[in-house]
Amino acid sequence: MRILIVGSGAREHAIVKALIRTGTAKENIVCAPGNEGIAREVEIRPGIDATDRLEVVKIALEERVDLAVIGPEAPLVAGVADALREQGIAVFGPNQDAAQLEGSKNFAKEIMASAEVPTGMAHQCTTMGEVEAAIDQFGAPYVVKADGLAAGKGVIVTEDRAAAIAHAENYISGGVLVEEFLSGQEVSLFFLADGKTVIPLSPAQDFKRAFDGDQGPNTGGMGAYSPIPWLPEGFVEEVTERIAQPVINELARRGADFVGLLYCGLIVTERGVKVIEFNARFGDPETQVVLRRLTSNLADLLMRAATGKLDVGPAAEFSARKAVTVVLASEGYPVSAAPVREVTGIDSAESIDDVEVCKASPIGRVLSVVGCGDSFQEARTLAYEGMSRIHLEGGHYRSDIAAKVS
Repeated sequence: MRILIVGSGAREHAIVKALIRTGTAKENIVCAPGNEGIAREVEIRPGIDATDRLEVVKIALEERVDLAVIGPEAPLVAGVADALREQGIAVFGPNQDAAQLEGSKNFAKEIMASAEVPTGMAHQCTTMGEVEAAIDQFGAPYVVKADGLAAGKGVIVTEDRAAAIAHAENYISGGVLVEEFLSGQEVSLFFLADGKTVIPLSPAQDFKRAFDGDQGPNTGGMGAYSPIPWLPEGFVEEVTERIAQPVINELARRGADFVGLLYCGLIVTERGVKVIEFNARFGDPETQVVLRRLTSNLADLLMRAATGKLDVGPAAEFSARKAVTVVLASEGYPVSAAPVREVTGIDSAESIDDVEVCKASPIGRVLSVVGCGDSFQEARTLAYEGMSRIHLEGGHYRSDIAAKVS
C-alpha cells in the first residue's frame, strides 16, 4: 500500500513514525509538502500548498497512492479530500461539508444540539454589542471563541472582561461564540470514523497554556501525555455511545458522512462529561503520545476507515507503556513570531533509547520531544533528557508536563 501524508508539521511526522513503527515500509510513504525532519525518514514533495486541490491531486496521481491521509484542518475545510475522492483515491479525512464540524464552532453546536450531545451553553455573536451582552450574561471567567479556524489560538478564557472583548474584536468579522465556563479536567479522545462506525483510540491530556502552572496565553498545545490513569472506568465507552457515535449519525443524516479522525475535546465536570470542541483531524501534540503507544497496524486502521470497513476488523490496540511529549516553541510564541533560527541537538536527543523527535515548523511550535517508558516518571525523564540536548536560541518549553500524573 502506498500512502500520501498531506501536511508539514509534528503531527504528520508522528503519523509517519507510527506508520513505519507498525509495519509500513518507508519507501511506501510520501509526505507533501513535509519538512526537513520528515525528509530524513521518507520521501517528501516540498513547496506545495496543502490547501490547493489541484496540486495535491496531481501529486497523489503521480505517486500512484492507494491512500491519502490529510493531517491539518485547513486542507479539509478547503475540500482537498473531496478532490482526491473524485479521482477514486481512498482518503482518511472528512469531506468539506463534514469538516465544518471543526471549521465552524456554530455548526458544531448545531450538530450537538440535534444529536443531544452534552456541551456548554453558547451564544453566536456577529456584533460587539451581542458579545458584550453574552459575556455579561455568563459572567467570569469569560470564554470567547472564533467561529472559524484560528490555528489553536482562537480561544480565550479570562477573568479580564476587557481582554475578552479585545479578543472578540479580533475575530468578530468571522463571527464568535461566547460560551459558559466549564470547570474540570480536560481530556482529548480520538475516534477513527468511516461514516457510520467509530473506533476509539487511547485518551490523552494536553497542556494548552504557554507557561508552567497553566499560566500565559492559550497555544496550540505545549505538551501531552497518554494514557490517563485517573479516568473513571467506562469513560471511553460512555463517550463513544453518548458523543462520538451520535455525532457521526447526525452528520450522516445530513448527508455529510464523516470519514477520518473525529477529535473530541472533552471536559469532566461535576455534571458529567461535556464537549468543549470537535476537530476533524488528529490533534497536535496528543497525536505524538497516542500513536507512540499504538501497537495495531496504523495503515490498516486508516484504510479500513477510508473504505467503510471499521466494523469488520479488530479495534485499535495500545501498549501499556506511558508516553509524554514536550513542545519546544520559538521565542515569543504564541504572541509574536521570532525569526527562523537554527535548531541543534536533535540527533543527540534521538540517540537516547525510547526518545523520538517530531519536527514541526521553523517558527512557533518548532518540535516535540516524546519519551516512552514503563512509568510516567520514566517517560517524563526521557522526554526532558532529550529536550535538554536540543538548543534553539530564545526557545522555551514547559517544565511541568505530566508532573502531577503517576
